[in-house]
Amino acid sequence: MTPSDEILDIVDENDEVIGQAPRGEATARGLRHRCVFIEARDAEGRIFVHRRTATKLVFPSHYDMFVGGVVGAGESYEEAALREAEEELGVSGLPRPEPLFRFLYDDGEHTWWSAVYQVRCELPVSPQVEEVAWHAFLDDAELERRLGEWPWVPDGLEAYRRLRELRAG
Repeated sequence: MTPSDEILDIVDENDEVIGQAPRGEATARGLRHRCVFIEARDAEGRIFVHRRTATKLVFPSHYDMFVGGVVGAGESYEEAALREAEEELGVSGLPRPEPLFRFLYDDGEHTWWSAVYQVRCELPVSPQVEEVAWHAFLDDAELERRLGEWPWVPDGLEAYRRLRELRAG
């Protein structure tokens, strides 16, 4: 099965399931679904940052300060957060990611309910080559410097903005 064949729950503006569709169709038709964003920090507190591969369905070759992805049909946000973090970081045995907040992302073309988590990853990472073209752990200051220099995924930038507001709060 290819990623575009994965079945997703389609949700309304209140995050209630109203149907199901293959991922490729949900993306092509702009159907609202669910996603998870996980901020992964290493033992020194640095953030895992990566560049997506050129073959990604949305935002190819863009940088992201979160690991994550879509929530499968019938899957909980919590299950998806742990699965996606372990898959993208290439580790097993991560602690359960801690939920932070949810928000509705909608840029007019893409829309999804987004659950944001954080997790400490003290294991050596081995990211999926199908998902991650480059990666590094950056400290907060270095990440801030790169925000204006690199092309970032817009949903990740929105989640990051909201996370900074929450922490400044």
